[in-house]
Amino acid sequence: VQLQASGGGLVQAGGSLRLSCTASGGTFYRYGMGWFRQAPGTEREFVASISWSDGTTRYEDSVKGRFTVSRDNAKNTVYLQMNSLKPEDTAVYYCAADRLSFGRNGKYYDYWGQGTQVTVSS
Repeated sequence: VQLQASGGGLVQAGGSLRLSCTASGGTFYRYGMGWFRQAPGTEREFVASISWSDGTTRYEDSVKGRFTVSRDNAKNTVYLQMNSLKPEDTAVYYCAADRLSFGRNGKYYDYWGQGTQVTVSS
């Protein structure tokens, strides 16, 4: 499975961005999908995930109420709508696919996209 993330950019604090991650080469609809991020000098952290079966979602506490993860299996695409962005959201955002679940631990994900930069200015 190949994952291609897009949609990053530079935005002012309080603004919005929508990230997309399109999969190819596999049965996308059977994968749990996750979004992770990594800021310079920090470890990669979980942001949000969505199950393949019933669309159950999970969020990291700091993004709850601001970010929404969704998926369109017909388009092999998962989205991360990010609203009310803060400077601390600045990071490279990665999408990932999990054949078995949609957990918070990145080490269980099987495939990763290349990352897209999100920069939030104050």
